[in-house]
Amino acid sequence: MMRLFAFLLVLGAAACHARPLAESNPAPAPPAPRAQNPSPMVETTRRHERVPQGQPPGVVFRIDSVLPRPVDVFIPDKLPVSAGTTEERTLLVHVFSAAYVPMHAVANAQDRYVLAVVNLGGSSSAYERALSDTAAWNTLIQRVRDETVARTQGRVRVGRVVVSAFSAGYGGVRALLSNERTAATIDGVLLLDGLHTSYIPERTVLAEGGALDTLKLVPFLRYARRAVAGEVRFVITHSEIFPGTFASTTETADWIIAALGLARTPVLEWGPGGMQQLSAVRRGGLAILGFAGNTGPDHIDHLHGLGGFLPLLSASASPASTPSTRSNR
Repeated sequence: MMRLFAFLLVLGAAACHARPLAESNPAPAPPAPRAQNPSPMVETTRRHERVPQGQPPGVVFRIDSVLPRPVDVFIPDKLPVSAGTTEERTLLVHVFSAAYVPMHAVANAQDRYVLAVVNLGGSSSAYERALSDTAAWNTLIQRVRDETVARTQGRVRVGRVVVSAFSAGYGGVRALLSNERTAATIDGVLLLDGLHTSYIPERTVLAEGGALDTLKLVPFLRYARRAVAGEVRFVITHSEIFPGTFASTTETADWIIAALGLARTPVLEWGPGGMQQLSAVRRGGLAILGFAGNTGPDHIDHLHGLGGFLPLLSASASPASTPSTRSNR
């Protein structure tokens, strides 16, 4: 197998190269390439719209000394007009990407958010190790709650907690969902083209007799069952990228769907930023959305489409009844 570049890690890391919020903490260097079969395809048909760099209006600060790297926090500039009024907002913890992408997503969202961005490099194991520390996670959430109240003079407080993750960030979500007590505190999860697992034997694809390492998928399945029951929101998006040396997001989504006894519905719809949706599974609070594309730009589309997918995590809307995420053309 050729050792070139890894779509899901290296291209994901490329989305994180933008200048961070504080110059004193430079962006991490891209991770070293890992063995993967790169796609020979070149995609020039879809629009691949990108969120403009820059910080929307709002309160920005950092939380240090909790995770291995500082966590960027953003409170969009939508404070209640009347002094003495307290507004409850949803906390979105976004795992892995340049901060400006989720910042624009929450700034433009209909729902009101506080955002915390966790960036620990391009390796899924880095996020899994850090977020396996339950005490660190609890401390992070409490620090965000306390600082939000302090920095808004009591006008904003954090209520619901939801988590989104792009690409390698799924490792952190797996750690959070593996602890059932921690998972019980998370009201919604959005995985952006990033649900992976290994093959058994390692690097042996299904067509060659391999199988998925489903043990690593069990925490996601457990959360998906809760979503089907309407207890939480769980949204999974995936492309058609086939890494070849570890399971694709399509293969892992197929396993979740089969384990739940559900089936895909074919669709032809526009998604955020010119994405092309091909399939959907919707039941209760669960949505699994399949999109066209086997190239690097198609992978990055899922990250930049974050704002289009956020409504599916809303407390007031179920993915089973939420309108399509297609964009107007």
